[in-house]
Amino acid sequence: MWLPNIDLSGDTGPKYKALVEAIITDIEAGRLRHDVRMPTHRELAYRLHVSVQTVSAAYKEVERQGYLRSERRRGTFVQARLTDRASTFILDNRQPDLIDLSIVRTAYTDFHNDLSRQIHSRLAEETHHNWMESCRPVAGFEYHREIGSKWLESMGISAELPNILITNGAAQGVFTALATVVQPDDVVLTESLTDHGVIGTASILRFKLGALPTDDEGILPEAFERECRARHIRALVVTPIYTNPTNCLMGLERRKQIAEIAEHYGVYVIEDDVYRPLLEQNLPPITSFLPRLGFHVSSLTKIVMPGLRTGFLIVPQHLSIRASSVLRVTGWMGTPLMAEIGARWIADGTVDQAVTVQRALMRERQTLVAEILGDAVVRHHPTSLSAWVRIPHHWQEEWFASELRKNGVAVTISDPFMTVKVPRPNAIRICVGGAVDTPSLHHGLMQIRHTMEQMPGVHAFDVMY
Repeated sequence: MWLPNIDLSGDTGPKYKALVEAIITDIEAGRLRHDVRMPTHRELAYRLHVSVQTVSAAYKEVERQGYLRSERRRGTFVQARLTDRASTFILDNRQPDLIDLSIVRTAYTDFHNDLSRQIHSRLAEETHHNWMESCRPVAGFEYHREIGSKWLESMGISAELPNILITNGAAQGVFTALATVVQPDDVVLTESLTDHGVIGTASILRFKLGALPTDDEGILPEAFERECRARHIRALVVTPIYTNPTNCLMGLERRKQIAEIAEHYGVYVIEDDVYRPLLEQNLPPITSFLPRLGFHVSSLTKIVMPGLRTGFLIVPQHLSIRASSVLRVTGWMGTPLMAEIGARWIADGTVDQAVTVQRALMRERQTLVAEILGDAVVRHHPTSLSAWVRIPHHWQEEWFASELRKNGVAVTISDPFMTVKVPRPNAIRICVGGAVDTPSLHHGLMQIRHTMEQMPGVHAFDVMY
């Protein structure tokens, strides 16, 4: 049985904090490895001569930081660090020998490459770049925000100019919104399987992340209200269009219900709405019903091209100064060059053209997903950038993804998206955008189907059974 190399008998501070530090140190050092079962609360308390409550408090804090997971009737297990879990299955660098279906990103074709070359050529020919002369105002140059405001308005999203901040993509927008309203130990709710950036932010800002169950439309209103009645909830982070990784799409009535509950209990709603331009129907943002509680996040990254990291964060009017100050201390203003390109492309219609191209490509690729994987597809949409796919019960996610990797295909398992105490769904996320062409995608999907039809190797079988 693992025991920490500490003596708590003479510790003058809170014993549970010393135990927290010891557990995390041993996990980081590799002395406690992924999936190792921890001693029970009672066993460890007896060995260390401390109370069961001390061990319980320590386990709870380490679990909150993402290093442990508890499973009902099985115990507490070491969880690989979020960065390790993400980098294992979400590729940081493109590998030429792999069909990369692991990262949600827009398709990048010759059309997109030509756009990039043309804009850089035009910029190089200009004699003066006034947008490179200053790194303020922090919220972004006014004319960039004006163009962004008109673009957002064309999608039914209205905001006063002082309430719009330009960010380096949606991730910075979500982080800025959370840092504006959340304090350590506040409770923030999100989908039970959610973007791994939100999970990482919980560790940095030290808030408590709560998981809400979902269906095809996303967060269940009754579960949200139940949590609001039971404890004080500071904020809700929600992606109502093409939820990452499960591809939920929230309808109008559900949006109104979520907004009504948030309004009633005074919960801030941070809406990650990056996929809105890809959606071919008009659904109002949840935050449109919450002028004093809503943060709306959008970006060009997921609809034009991956390197165009320009986002727009709309904040409640009374928090515009505070949000700008958070942006200032965490990254200053959004990169002016990217904002300039984004503004020009919005103004001349290039963004709309890129969205049209992206929708057509996704329709073609999502049709392939449905044809090849059939009933295994849990949830996908004609213009979404990914699909949520169930794998057969005789496979575990890691073994399935590992087998695919051997055969030249990278996918993402559920681990990077799991909030605390969420059971594994035995599903994978398949991303159909990226640099992959349609023939390569077809080959990758056929490899996935072929692997589903196989039994795992003996080594994997022994682990499962």
